[in-house]
Amino acid sequence: MFRKMPLLVIENYPKADLAAFGRTADAAGVPYLVVRAHEGERVPDSADGYCGLVVLGGGQDALADAQYPFLPGVCDLILRFHEAGNPVLGICLGCQLIARAFGGTNILARPIEFGWHPVTPTTAGRNDPVLKALGDGGPLFHWHTDTVSLPRGAVHLAQSRMTPIQAFRMGRATYAIQFHFEAALEDVTRWSHHLADEILPHTPDWPERMEREARLNAGEADRIGAAIAEAWLGLL
Repeated sequence: MFRKMPLLVIENYPKADLAAFGRTADAAGVPYLVVRAHEGERVPDSADGYCGLVVLGGGQDALADAQYPFLPGVCDLILRFHEAGNPVLGICLGCQLIARAFGGTNILARPIEFGWHPVTPTTAGRNDPVLKALGDGGPLFHWHTDTVSLPRGAVHLAQSRMTPIQAFRMGRATYAIQFHFEAALEDVTRWSHHLADEILPHTPDWPERMEREARLNAGEADRIGAAIAEAWLGLL
């Protein structure tokens, strides 16, 4: 049985929402409270009253404090939840903010990794309570240029050809996941429409590529994404 306290969700960027992860949480009866930090909503400074924390993605980098002054507060909040023993999940930018919070290096402005591409687990990932849902690996959706170095004490869980650090864990239940397991086909379709002005400058052939890539990859990606979401929610 899940705790009655809600899950706290930090939304860092317009349209970068819970997507399929939210639908999985709804189906499991997990309540959550979304703080839209990018709209100026205050980021809580305590883990009190919440069963866990999810930090979502965004188009900014993890060091963009001047433009997004709430980012240091998100890093502080990550550490507070971790110290309280409450599960933490960071996706994409959220993964990079976990690395920052724990003293890892944020590596900016690399070549873009975009679209569905294979992610494979490490040996530790195959045995991890959450990342074992990845199985032997599969095509997950990516949209990032930045990456991280592993903080001291991190357990490396997954990798891709372009990005060696695709997932890691701090302690028992703080998970940093770079790939967008929360983006099912309907979410990628929505992003492709509403965020076309951000996609086409770096991937101008995406309208032609998307249908083909989705046909080959989206079914397996959606299945793996739901399994990862269910496994992480099980930590609550």
